[in-house]
Amino acid sequence: MTLRIATTQPAGTADARANGRTVRGLMREAATAGARLIQFPEGFLSGYAKEQIADWDAVDWAAVRDELRAVADLAAELGMWVVLGSAHPLTPPHRPHNSLYVISDRGEVVTRYDKRFCSHTEITRWYSPGFEPIVFDVDGYRFGLAICIEVNFPQLFAEYEQLGVDCLLLSAWPVDRIFFGKAQAHAAIQNYWLSLSVPAQSTDLMPSAIFGPDGTELATVAAPGRPAAVTLDRDLPEFHIALDLARPWRARANQGDIYRDRRVEDPRSSDRTLG
Repeated sequence: MTLRIATTQPAGTADARANGRTVRGLMREAATAGARLIQFPEGFLSGYAKEQIADWDAVDWAAVRDELRAVADLAAELGMWVVLGSAHPLTPPHRPHNSLYVISDRGEVVTRYDKRFCSHTEITRWYSPGFEPIVFDVDGYRFGLAICIEVNFPQLFAEYEQLGVDCLLLSAWPVDRIFFGKAQAHAAIQNYWLSLSVPAQSTDLMPSAIFGPDGTELATVAAPGRPAAVTLDRDLPEFHIALDLARPWRARANQGDIYRDRRVEDPRSSDRTLG
């Protein structure tokens, strides 16, 4: 059982209609590469707050909804799943969520991830936070979702491991090069694939990339109009240690029984002043 996924690094704008056209063009490119799922950066459809959006009143929300519908229609036509970053408007006066829409291959928005750990500026000026992890399944593979600064909260990535994800989709607008290393480390520590999608505006810092469950850098985006694709395959021999040995062992270690069953009662253990 395998599944081909693609990540992207497009140039986003403050124009939702232009962004929607870019999304659909990349979807078609990914479809020719056999991708069943394609991922886009944080805030891509609506335009990204702070960098491209100065005020929510400037966003054409009707255009965002139209473009989301057009993307969903193409997803159904291509038989492709889409994970698309966008601000998600709430009822005024509540601020939007910073979200990832999950669009199925039937052209339906089946769920949405709302960023839980927002930055200081985001939470005080821009967004309403989310509170729930989100997982969804495609062709027998389970996916989890995270956004940008959440890379700094390892408990989220451990939570998704416990929820049984095979691949974590991390969409971002990073501002430093170390972000790439943090994402790669989460893949290796949690022993799942991790797909990173960042905008073309971050090209001087890093490429969008897909990492294997041992942390291996499997593919990177070479140009804004060319998605990078990887086939997820649990039976690949190079991932035997990560998937079949390391991940089950770490789950047992986290439960703690293997240590509690071997606890000793010994004065030379309890007295920490002995040499």
